[in-house]
This record gives sequence, C-alpha cells and structure tokens, in this order.
Amino acid sequence: MSEEIALSLADVEALAYAALCASGTNTNHAHSVARSIASAEADGIRSHGLLRLPVYCEHARSGKVACSVEPELSRLASAALRVDARDGFAHPAIDLGFRALVPATKQHGVAALAITHSYNCGVVGQHVEQLAELGLVALAFVNTPAAIAAWGGKKPLFGTNPVAFAAPRTAQPALVIDQSSSVVARGELMLHAAQERPIPAGWALDEHGQPTTDPRAGLRGSMLPAGGYKGAGIALIVEILAAVLTGASLSFQASSFADNLGGPPRTGQFFIALAPEVFLGGQFTQRIEQLLDEVASDPEVRLPGQKRLAARKRAAGEGISIPRALHERIRALLD
Repeated sequence: MSEEIALSLADVEALAYAALCASGTNTNHAHSVARSIASAEADGIRSHGLLRLPVYCEHARSGKVACSVEPELSRLASAALRVDARDGFAHPAIDLGFRALVPATKQHGVAALAITHSYNCGVVGQHVEQLAELGLVALAFVNTPAAIAAWGGKKPLFGTNPVAFAAPRTAQPALVIDQSSSVVARGELMLHAAQERPIPAGWALDEHGQPTTDPRAGLRGSMLPAGGYKGAGIALIVEILAAVLTGASLSFQASSFADNLGGPPRTGQFFIALAPEVFLGGQFTQRIEQLLDEVASDPEVRLPGQKRLAARKRAAGEGISIPRALHERIRALLD
C-alpha cells in the first residue's frame, strides 16, 4: 500500500472546504481558508497546507476559533481601516479589509489596515501577493503566539512574527518576500515533528535554553531569531505594529495555535499598501524591472520566490502528494 496519496490542487481545496464545513465553519469562511491551504500546498509550503487543517477543524469544533462569526469593518480615517475578526479566522477578516483597503490606497496613495482579535492567517506572503497583483506595493506584519525569547533571554516572549512584502511586476508574477523573525517558521518544527525528523542545529533551543535538534523539544522551548539580536529587534517591531497598534493580544498573552488551551488567540495583522503610480507615475514598473534584472544578472543569484513559483507551476500540472495517514485523518473529519 502506497504511503502517499496524490491530489490535484482542486482536490486539496475541496477536501479542506468539506472538512471545515463539517467542523461548523460557514461556507464563506471555509472557502477563504481552503483557498489559502491549497495555495500553500501549491507553493510547496507544506507546513501551512493540509498539515494544519486538522488543527483548524479541531479549533472550529472546540470554539477556539469563532468559525461562523462575521468580521466587522471600521473606517478610522480616510486611509486608516480596522477589521475586528471577533475571534474568527483571519482570512475572511483580511478579505473584508482588502475590499476597502484597495480603493483607499488608490485614492490616497497610501493606506493601512489593522486586523485585530483574529486567528492564524496562514502564509503571510499570499495576502500581500493579492495586493501586488492589483498593482499595489504591500507590507504585512503579523504577530503569533510566543515562540522567540528576547535577546539574551530564555522565556518565549515574541511570536515568530513574520514580515511579508510584495511588489507588482509587468510581465512576471509579483515579487514576494515572506520571512519570519525566527530562523525558520514554527510550522517547520511542527512539520519535522510530524515526520519524526530532527531539525538542523541553530533552529531552536529547548526549555532550558540549550540548543536542540529535537523538534518537539524546540516546540517546548524557543525559536532562535534570524540574525541574532537583529532578528529579535525585528520581532519587537512587528509586535508593536501587529499587536500593540491593532489592539490584539500580545504574543506572550496569546494562546497557542497548536492546542485547545486558553481560548481564542486574538492575534493581529497589520497591512500597509502603497499605490506606486501616485509616487512615481508610470516609472515604477520600468525601475523595478531595471533593479531586478541587475540582481538576476549574476548567475549565482536567485530572486526571492523563484522556488515557490517553480513549485506552483509543477503543482498546477502534476498535483501534490500527502502522507496517507494525514489523508485518512482529514477524511475522518468528514464523518
């Protein structure tokens, strides 16, 4: 019996949608989250794909995420928006916010969106890519439950707190840069733990502050910040924008995305969007292509996102495969 199950991307989205609906999620929210899961699988970001689905469904059933409550949009100023996710999935809250953010940005040249009291938003780069495909330059800052200690400390204080950036291009997919404040995303430890594989040295510390290659020990301990104290500084910046400014839970206050303890995490996301034509007219596309052509002129250099785009193209034609045990676990959610 094969250890892998082959799925098309349409199969992935349909399976995720069905499991979420069976867990009590309303159809609009389920569509939004299922699309995100399928996109993560397509891009080879398995830690945010179907691997996460059983936890999302468990949290929908337990009430850790309010899976049918509608988010609420507020306009704080002409170019300042806020969406209260009301303890629900981040994806539909972001979708709602973007419907107001895009026209506000095109009108004013720059606009910002605060998402508060929300849940795991999945791959942050997906969200800024949406804005870039509509012609905007976009930044996103996301706080997550505590995983990184302050520099010199042992106790997790900040989340892995990712930052993502996207910019439109002319005849190419948008440039997307998506990176956590930690050496790797916490989801990579979860993936290694599920596959019973050790993690590389330099990813995490155990609960005693000692280096570890055991992913479960790393999950109990803390993630190492990218670039040492500089990564810890970026995590603090993200915390201020995504949690303090939005009114969301601080990372050390937020309950885990991985278990049923502590109630809704109530984390936050913060987006800044810019309309390049307001600042530079039609010159932006020419100048960004000039820059990226020069970067790519070195044969040893790969532009950010090239691996992701190659995986996306391959998955569109060949589909993806997941462990049979994961597929059976998800299928069981439909009963």
